[in-house]
Amino acid sequence: MREIEIFYLTDCPYCRSARKAIGELIDEHPAYAGVGVRWIEERADPEAARSMDYYYVPAVFCNGRKLYEARPGHSFARIKAELRQAFEQVLRP
Repeated sequence: MREIEIFYLTDCPYCRSARKAIGELIDEHPAYAGVGVRWIEERADPEAARSMDYYYVPAVFCNGRKLYEARPGHSFARIKAELRQAFEQVLRP
């Protein structure tokens, strides 16, 4: 199974938007359910967080390659669009 890793913070509004967006994306595109999503709370697993190159959360990786890193001011629509692109990249043959 293909998998993405998402680094997040529990109290981050952008991370909450990412969770909601992923739920909507899976409902809209059932093939996305075939992608595993591993959520890594960076304060709970600081070693894993230090092993990746990112500053803002949510930060999305697949096989160590960054697919998306949120920025302050990203809207829900932008986060959802970026996550859709991440899923599409993971599903490409």
